[in-house]
Amino acid sequence: MDFDGLSARVASASDRAASVADRAPEPATVARVGLGAMVLAAGVHKLLDPLSWSAYVVPWLAPLLVVSPVTFMLVNGVLEVGFGAAIVADRYTGLASAVAAVSLSATCLYLAVVFVVEGGLFGDVLARDIGLAGLAWAVLLDSLRRPTRTP
Repeated sequence: MDFDGLSARVASASDRAASVADRAPEPATVARVGLGAMVLAAGVHKLLDPLSWSAYVVPWLAPLLVVSPVTFMLVNGVLEVGFGAAIVADRYTGLASAVAAVSLSATCLYLAVVFVVEGGLFGDVLARDIGLAGLAWAVLLDSLRRPTRTP
């Protein structure tokens, strides 16, 4: 086997990958745009189909809401569209990502309670939202570390 030739090909591929990575956006930018796109998409979908999102309101929570589960999702949809757009546009990113981080963390807490009380309900959503909450906190921390941008 030609180990020198293989080594040269691996080195060449590594150099090409490094060149692509050098031209790629900053990881914090990718994280911010990804979080903003997710929040925006969730908001749009809540506005288009609030009934499907109201399924996440378990029967013991519904009486605690001030409005119906569908109305609750519509209000959340409007807010998420605004905050998601702000995050994508990198405007008021600290505020918008703070709202996303706190909201996603609260959602995780709620889903964890439902998971325990309702015998494993929404475990798949909980697993996903833990990662999204972490992403939101990372975007918030990054926005607090960089110089303030004026809109």
